Formats: sequence, structure tokens, C-alpha cells
Amino acid sequence: MNDKLKIAVIGSGGREHAIIRKLKNCERVLSITAIPGNGGIKEDVPCVDIEAGDVFAVTQYCKDAKIDYVVVTPDDPLALGMVDALAAAGIQSFGPVKAAAKLESSKIFAKNLMKKYNIPTADYHVFTESSGAIKYARECFTSGKKALVVKADGLALGKGVTVCFSLKDTEAALHAAMDEKQFGASGEKVVIEEYLTGPEVSVLTFCDGRVIVPMLSGMDHKRARDNDEGPNTGGMGCIAPNPFYTPEIAEICMKTIFIPTVEAARKEAAPFKGCLYFGLMLTESGPKVIEYNCRFGDPETQTILPLLETDLLSIMLACSDGSLKADMVRFKNEASACIVAASEGYPASYRTGCHISGIEAARSVDNVEVYCAGVKQENGALISSGGRVLCVSASAPSLEQALQKAYRGIEAINFENKYFRTDIGRQALRS
Repeated sequence: MNDKLKIAVIGSGGREHAIIRKLKNCERVLSITAIPGNGGIKEDVPCVDIEAGDVFAVTQYCKDAKIDYVVVTPDDPLALGMVDALAAAGIQSFGPVKAAAKLESSKIFAKNLMKKYNIPTADYHVFTESSGAIKYARECFTSGKKALVVKADGLALGKGVTVCFSLKDTEAALHAAMDEKQFGASGEKVVIEEYLTGPEVSVLTFCDGRVIVPMLSGMDHKRARDNDEGPNTGGMGCIAPNPFYTPEIAEICMKTIFIPTVEAARKEAAPFKGCLYFGLMLTESGPKVIEYNCRFGDPETQTILPLLETDLLSIMLACSDGSLKADMVRFKNEASACIVAASEGYPASYRTGCHISGIEAARSVDNVEVYCAGVKQENGALISSGGRVLCVSASAPSLEQALQKAYRGIEAINFENKYFRTDIGRQALRS
């Protein structure tokens, strides 16, 4: 590789915008290109209009453009083998190969792996037909179960998980996934899990195939409405660090979950290199894995990366070449909060095409950043084009101060059908 590197970042959301803004400050970066990017990202770096999931076209572009290093962030390209294709073309990248990405792309693979290697997780059953799944659900509720979790086996844009508090809701979720094909082929098989209770924690980690280094813990807020009501979304906000994730719990997770997962991936699939995300539930019987993601989370990335003190590109390169060390990853001793501004109606039906204003006013607040997600440009103006439109992140010495700044920032931004939760971080503050 050259001393200065031409970088490409694959993806089009707020997560990618946060990564790009962090990489722009790295010493070895010569240039950054977003593929495909979005209207807000375009104000920072050039964007190339190629679908993130088009493995062949992205690989060919990177060859032709002489890209040195590619950051592959979305789940679909990883599951389709983009890292493998880039490697075959002689281009190094950040992210797991297709075999290792099965930790996210197949819930069944992940659950079976955890069971085999005694990694703590919820009890589960796998079904390939809705009739058998409904029969099992009926038996569970008859025996006194209060809730079940239905998960589509494959990728479903973060919406393939349904928490069901009645048999009627469970039947509806199973029919939607398996019979009505709401998630396409991803829902042909489902996992039904026991419902776990306790504080949820998101822990993103850097991994080079053997060494795993956790980032700050986060608390995601997935429900669409205040008080954790409404349907699951891709995430409506996040705070970091998570106050429920104590040093004692972190040590338990490292010994019983993080290291065993890396070792299991190496034995069963392929060495995991990239960002491995652990969705955890801190139950009365100890921390358990809810899910794995094989990439940076969204909006966790927008919350955590602003606090990273060390060079992001150096960490990524170390993950790729197997030279990661714990002292490469260091964070500010501060708190961070991220609030998502969505289109009213998300994640169901919502209107797009609304003019966005106030981003620079929001960024004028001390230590506030705005990352664009569902945004496009029309005649030089920014227009909403998705469900989650943008997010506002803020850092400060305390969580309360970070939340105050983030909400000041989001109030400064305007578009016609703007919606955001007003209770992000409330549970953490109470703790």
C-alpha cells in the first residue's frame, strides 16, 4: 500500500456519514469516496451512484479507480461476499468475509454456534413451517409463558424481529414472515426464542481474527415511540456509555461471550475481521447474547465514534492485517447521545420529499454533529428521502449535558414531517 490511501466507504446511511467524518481526520487518508453515499454525505466527499449490494460493480469500480482500502459497512454486501470479491481483486478491506458474516446473515447459524460453544443466549427452537411454529407457540402460552420473540432467519433491514406478548400476536408475526413472505426468503425459516428481561446493552468491538477490543458500550432505543412503545425500528437514538454495563459485567462478557465467539467463528466459519457487534441482555442469571451484527451499528456508530481519540484508519488496517492491539483503541472519558429525526409514520408508511433546513445551526452548538441518512439533493437543497432522515449527536462531560445539547441540535433542524423520541437516555439517567 501507498503511504497515503484512497479510501472507499460502502453504504448510504448516518453510520457511513459518521465513519467518513472520522476518517477525514486520519493522517494516512488521501481521499474518500462514498458508494453510493447520500445527499448529505455528498457535501463531505464525492459519491458514486452504485448500489451498495452490487458486488461486481463496486469491485470493478474500486479496481478502475485504484482504491487502496474499502470499508464495507452494510449487512447485505457483507452477506453477499463483497470482502471476498475485493480480496480476489487484490484490494484490502475492512469487514468479515462471507462465511464469517453468517453470524448476522443467519440467525439459525448464530444460535446453533452459541449452543455448541456454550455462549449464553436465549433458549430457542427453529421452524421451517408456520403450522409447527404456531403449535409450539400455543404450547408455550398455555404453559404460562408471557411472551415470545419471533426472528426471521435472514437479513430483514433490522425489522425481522417481533416481540409477541400474546398467541394472537405470535401467530400474526409467523404468518407475516413465513406465509405472506413479508421479509422474502429471509423469513422462510424462523427462530422462536424465549423472552429475556433486563437492561439491554450494545457493545461494538474491533476484531482482527484473534484479538478482540471492545469499544464503549451503548444503549440503543429501538421502539418508534416514547416509553419504548410502538414497533421496532432500525434505532431511534442511543447513549454511551451504558450505565448498566459495569466493569464487572464487561469482564464477564469478555470471558464468556466475546472471546468464545471469536474462537468459535475461527473454528466453524472463518476468522472474523472487522467490527463485531454484540446485542446483549443483562438478565438476572447473567449477560446473554440477543444477536450478533457483523458491522458497525446504527445509531451506535454515530454515538460512539465522536468519542474515539485514536486513529480510526489505523485501527481498521490493524483489524485487516491481524495486528490489532488493545492500546490502539482509546476513548474520551465523556458521554455521548444521539437522537434520530425520522419521517412521521416510520417504520410503516411515511412521506418523503420534505425540504430540510437548520443543519448548520445545529452544528453550531458546541460538540454537536449532524449525520445524514435518508437525505438527497435537489437543486442544491437537501430533501428527505427515507424513514430515518438524519441524526444529531453530542458529547459532553456528563450524559445529562450531552442529551441537552443533542436535543438543542435536533430542535434547530426543520422538515415538514419531522418526528423524534423525546425520552432518549431517560432510563440511563434514572439509573
